Amino acid sequence: MIERNQILKIHGENYTQMTIRLLEEAELAARIGDRAKCVGIKPNLVVPSPARFGGTTHTEIIAGIIEYLQENGFENILIAEGSWVGDRTSEAYEYCGYRELCEKYHVPFVDTQKEKWHAKDCAGMKLEITDVTDRIDFLINVPVIKGHCQTKMTCALKNLKGLLPNREKSRFHRMGLHKPIAHLQAGIRQDFIVVDHICGDLDFEEGGNPVVRNFVMAALDPVLVDSYACYLMGLSVDEVPYIGMAEALGIGSSDLSKAQITALDDDGAPEELPRKDKILEVSYAVEESDSCSACYASLTGALWRLKEEGLLEKLTVPIGIGQGMQGKRGKLGVGRCTKDFDKCIMGCPPDEDKIYNELKDYILSH
Repeated sequence: MIERNQILKIHGENYTQMTIRLLEEAELAARIGDRAKCVGIKPNLVVPSPARFGGTTHTEIIAGIIEYLQENGFENILIAEGSWVGDRTSEAYEYCGYRELCEKYHVPFVDTQKEKWHAKDCAGMKLEITDVTDRIDFLINVPVIKGHCQTKMTCALKNLKGLLPNREKSRFHRMGLHKPIAHLQAGIRQDFIVVDHICGDLDFEEGGNPVVRNFVMAALDPVLVDSYACYLMGLSVDEVPYIGMAEALGIGSSDLSKAQITALDDDGAPEELPRKDKILEVSYAVEESDSCSACYASLTGALWRLKEEGLLEKLTVPIGIGQGMQGKRGKLGVGRCTKDFDKCIMGCPPDEDKIYNELKDYILSH
């Protein structure tokens, strides 16, 4: 049976069978125990975008989990997820193939954007968590290893944000993201982790620039998983503060020197990811204060397009963005929170094309 300090990984292109083999090797059924338990599966459906674009969890992995569970006598299974603020989970459910998946395996899908919620003490921090978490006896977290425009990377720890109501997701950004993400782990226990390391985008949470690696991994410790994800992305753990914060709360260990990382098929395939740092190359143009991920990601995507056209260097004023800009004045802002600026690109969030087009017009007219 898999141990707390282990990470199992497998490489290939038959993601469903790879996942089943991982779960067999981990002896997941024995770890869950009682077949009457409700097993919850938490994928990443941040946006309505195909998994091949690098932002969402592959349905083939979820299919492998469900097939394994059902073959081992588990029938009380559900999938729970909520997209980021600015997109509807219902659209991601359709567009990413989860309706077809759920109908095939007769597994219900819980849209956490439509769930009621309750307050819960999470190691001294009161957070709002959707009620579905109380119906789940054993939670399988299925994150994607990918970049993030504000936290640099996202994997097992941050993926639990999808089990929050939208208003709490927004509040996390006002709280600085890292501390509430760490404390959330004390309120929602992830019992098992299956990592989608197939083709995550290195820069943008919503995907668009996938880097193919074709790995799937399994583990128990979300802190260890995120530490390993940092290693794969060429980041130090210190660059992602919520990892150390979660470790300090006793959630897990970031010490990779004590980790046992086992490849079930050591074919020598490269697992590490080439760092691009697209965000850093355009972030100098932004004055950010507590912005939501969807808004900031749309902005950075637009800025990168302008940079490639040689226009970003002609922008002479900083771009304000974020909830911390509410009620303030400035020359140029993005999102409804900057409605009092001289020029505001409206939306909550505005999409990337809108920001790109209006910023381009602004640059060319000034």
